Amino acid sequence: MRVDKYLWSVRYFKTRSIATKACKKGAVKVNQDVVKPSRDVYPGDQIHVRKNQINYSLEVLNLPKNRLGAKLVDIYRKDTTPKEAFESQEILQYAKKYYRKKGTGRPTKKDRRDLEDFTNNQEE
Repeated sequence: MRVDKYLWSVRYFKTRSIATKACKKGAVKVNQDVVKPSRDVYPGDQIHVRKNQINYSLEVLNLPKNRLGAKLVDIYRKDTTPKEAFESQEILQYAKKYYRKKGTGRPTKKDRRDLEDFTNNQEE
């Protein structure tokens, strides 16, 4: 089975064309080699996928005939992604939410004055 079709069928990508683009960009590795979308995968292969700033690792256990339901995915792959990858993503999300809310735009004059007051108080 092609690697792009496999990643789509085990629900790592929403569409097969997105999986193909990820392979073309070099975000998919099979057994530590960057692969083209047409590369065949076999049971026992190690696949590494970089998606949303997380490096997913999985082992191919079996090849499905077509796209699977979410409950059946674990029959065909073993997820070996370290937990640290997900924890670092959570920290990034908290940092983004703390600084500014999404869609608020540039800092206002009040924000600038507050920042200046804060930095002036620390210098004293």
